[in-house]
Amino acid sequence: MEIKFIGAAKTVTGSMHLVKTENETFLLDCGLYQGKRKEAFEINRTFDQFDPKEIDFIILSHAHIDHVGNLPTLVKNGFKGNVYSTFATRDLASLLLRDSAHIQEKDVEFVNKKRKKQGKNLFEPLYVEKDANEALKRFIAVNYHNEFEITPNIKITFFDAGHILGSAATFIRINESGTITNLGFTGDLGRDGLPILKDPEKIPDVEYLICESTYGGRLHENYGDAEARLAEIIKQAIEKKSKIIVPAFSVGRTQEVVFSLNKIFDENQAPRIPIYVDSPLSTNATSIFRLHAECFDNETADFLVRDKDPFGFSKLNYITDVEDSKALNEKDGPMMIISSSGMCEAGRILHHLANNIENPNNIILMVGYSAVHTLGRKLIDGIDPVKIFGDEFKVNAEVIRLDFFSAHADSNELTKYLDQFDKSRMRKIFLVHGEEEQQEQFKIKLESIGFNDVAIPSKGEIYSL
Repeated sequence: MEIKFIGAAKTVTGSMHLVKTENETFLLDCGLYQGKRKEAFEINRTFDQFDPKEIDFIILSHAHIDHVGNLPTLVKNGFKGNVYSTFATRDLASLLLRDSAHIQEKDVEFVNKKRKKQGKNLFEPLYVEKDANEALKRFIAVNYHNEFEITPNIKITFFDAGHILGSAATFIRINESGTITNLGFTGDLGRDGLPILKDPEKIPDVEYLICESTYGGRLHENYGDAEARLAEIIKQAIEKKSKIIVPAFSVGRTQEVVFSLNKIFDENQAPRIPIYVDSPLSTNATSIFRLHAECFDNETADFLVRDKDPFGFSKLNYITDVEDSKALNEKDGPMMIISSSGMCEAGRILHHLANNIENPNNIILMVGYSAVHTLGRKLIDGIDPVKIFGDEFKVNAEVIRLDFFSAHADSNELTKYLDQFDKSRMRKIFLVHGEEEQQEQFKIKLESIGFNDVAIPSKGEIYSL
């Protein structure tokens, strides 16, 4: 058996790992790479590390765009196999992939209007909604904790990764000529004690583990302070009549922020202000959250038992119509607009940033991780000016970063999770989905607690097991 690392290798985006056994070839995740626009488009449209027609099946960890978003391109290029995921991941992916196609078409249409006037070559979307629908036909959903036989030689079991709704850490049992190898894939691991979702579950012991390392060298702020800090920002916005612009992933981060706002207003920690969730995907994803109470932790389950809706409190407005979205430009603060994408690379958030970023009274609230070269990362790093739709904008609005809402385990939480494994049985750990500096720090930490072989694969690197 061999593993070839294709995406999320020394970077935090485009998750994709190729596993070849003596009888099967399959992918773990098929995500979109996010970064410099031109570079990202070339990476996403070209499968230069393998032939899509040779992939027998795909195992998905969860429904974030950088883990599932390039499935339609794979199908366009000849992939004919099945895609295995949890039920919630399947349901969320059905929204996300069609939404991704729609956003790409609309963004390209918007940019091409300018390019046509400038006499430049026009762009084409990576894929369209028809391609997304073809990819969705290939999904097969599997319950948590139930071993599922994909082929006579490969069986999988999903365990709750606690990252977003439906996220899974996967235990893969591989039989090659009577020799059994156990391979683990964490996907993205969540955090203990966060609202809404259950804590991450350990998979059974394995010989080889592919592990995320997004925050391998960093620690998060104490989540217990999250609501108090958010309440302070709301009070600041009231005083300055600010618009608070919140780039947030439609799946996971939006619901977590809304849940915390619900508690803040319910407990009178801050005066109520209008809250707008401006994303058709967020609105539909929230509906799917309501359908999958099996993923909720005790706190959220208790909310539901008491007939409270943690995602739909008073003064919360879900916006789907484009004209209603545009109308927000004419409204005065204080207000909060939550919109996707979290890394500010596509979607309605770009229009809200363009309309509000140059006003010094406004606040841009960053609540999640942004990969290198994305607009979100530039805002976090204090780069000024920034380009939006090709035009330069001064960053006069205050940029505030809140790490409380990160859905990724930090260095201590990752270490705690891995420390549960039998070290004498673990032959090798592969660190993926992390910037190299974070991975190097995490590698040292893992070696200090007794793991003897920790690798940081480069893109295209192959390991024989």
